[in-house]
Amino acid sequence: MEINAIYEGDNLEVMSKFDSKSIDLIYADPPFYTNKQFEIIWHDGAEKRAFEDRWKGGIEHYISWMEPRLEACHRLLKDTGSLFIHCDYHASAHLRVLLDRIFGEDNFRNEIIWKRKTGRGETQHKSNQFGVCTDFILFYAKTKNSKFNTQFIPISESDPIYADYVQSNFKFVDEKGRKYRSADLSSPSPRPNLMYEYKRYKSPEKGWAVSKEKMGQWDKEGRLLFPQTKDGRIRRKLFLDELKGKPVQNLWDDIQMISSQSGERLGYPTQKPVALLERIIKTASDEGDIILDPFCGCGTTLVAAQRLGRKWIGIDISPTACNLMKKRLQKELKVSVQLIRGEVDLDYIKKLVPFEFQNWVVVSKFLGKASMRKSGDMGIDGFSPEVLGGFPIQVKQSENVGRNVVDNFETAMRRINKKKGYIVAYSFVKNAYEEAARAKNQDGIEIVLRTVEELISGKIEKQDGQV
Repeated sequence: MEINAIYEGDNLEVMSKFDSKSIDLIYADPPFYTNKQFEIIWHDGAEKRAFEDRWKGGIEHYISWMEPRLEACHRLLKDTGSLFIHCDYHASAHLRVLLDRIFGEDNFRNEIIWKRKTGRGETQHKSNQFGVCTDFILFYAKTKNSKFNTQFIPISESDPIYADYVQSNFKFVDEKGRKYRSADLSSPSPRPNLMYEYKRYKSPEKGWAVSKEKMGQWDKEGRLLFPQTKDGRIRRKLFLDELKGKPVQNLWDDIQMISSQSGERLGYPTQKPVALLERIIKTASDEGDIILDPFCGCGTTLVAAQRLGRKWIGIDISPTACNLMKKRLQKELKVSVQLIRGEVDLDYIKKLVPFEFQNWVVVSKFLGKASMRKSGDMGIDGFSPEVLGGFPIQVKQSENVGRNVVDNFETAMRRINKKKGYIVAYSFVKNAYEEAARAKNQDGIEIVLRTVEELISGKIEKQDGQV
């Protein structure tokens, strides 16, 4: 397991190679079960990638796909670790049931509601439901000893709500002139080590909220309020000048989604703001801890972890996304990034979604430029570099490609006045090779047929017996 590295590949396969109990915090933002298709124009405008968030087998297919990945996350987490999984209303209830089984119901901590955008009213069409402006983040701990650092939202003294809160709660002043309020010191749940007497004051029914050592420390610091009789309860002083702000609750409405004008925006439709990941990382990890994002997309988790002094690991099956993340980290944070690719074999290529397959062929193997159009492209998916002729390339993610594909590609080449082009597929039938030979011999149009296996082995061009 390499640290501060991006792994390109199927996250289930990559995670299977990591040691158990090696990760401190996992944030997972998997494809949502939305039946929507997203198109992405990358920041440099040179490539276009599309991914389908579609699960034709229904919610059962989606959950069966997620189950082994969440089980892998559970195995990797240390006993002090936690998982935050981002989802929306389409699958949140199903994921809760699955996670309760994997992590245990007692280790469910929160359903965090993130208000990612403001609501909007009806347009020209009358709606039959309320607008959706929230996502869900399910928070599970590995054990009861998982890390948790309370986060606070700063409060302005000019805020009238803050002024009322201070006036209503901080009514007392100590001998040093410090305002404070009185707070309960009893434990919400019984624990044997918290059942003790302190200065002959008996413990509450479920024990004290702190250990005897901590109680002694607060006593020395003047943070305890002692009742006049031994039958009373010791209480704690909370000083106004130590007020960190308003503790963060499970409704997160103070972090805005990335706007179209934001400097963070990379053109990735599901991109999350860095502030959101910073809050999660601060809450459930400490400096030097290892953060894993198994669906790391454009690398926001990695950026937030690096800024906060954590170690990180990102995994994504998309070659395009992995290259983008590497460039982003190098540009924004000036850090050196290790990009680890698994063995690129036929099984790996067959796992790529259609436009990732297209980018692997056009960008990775031909060093060319993918088509900026998803459909209506006349069968042309990209072009080789201009210095190498700017030849059109068609990509077919299928076996036994026949004569009709070659014939249609020849027509497309004539329209753009090109005399040479490439078709890439898993395999071709005999009449495809015959049609390519006819086009070259009779019309002077060279259509080169290349299989995926030939590209994996490095064969793109072959002339006079030389590869």
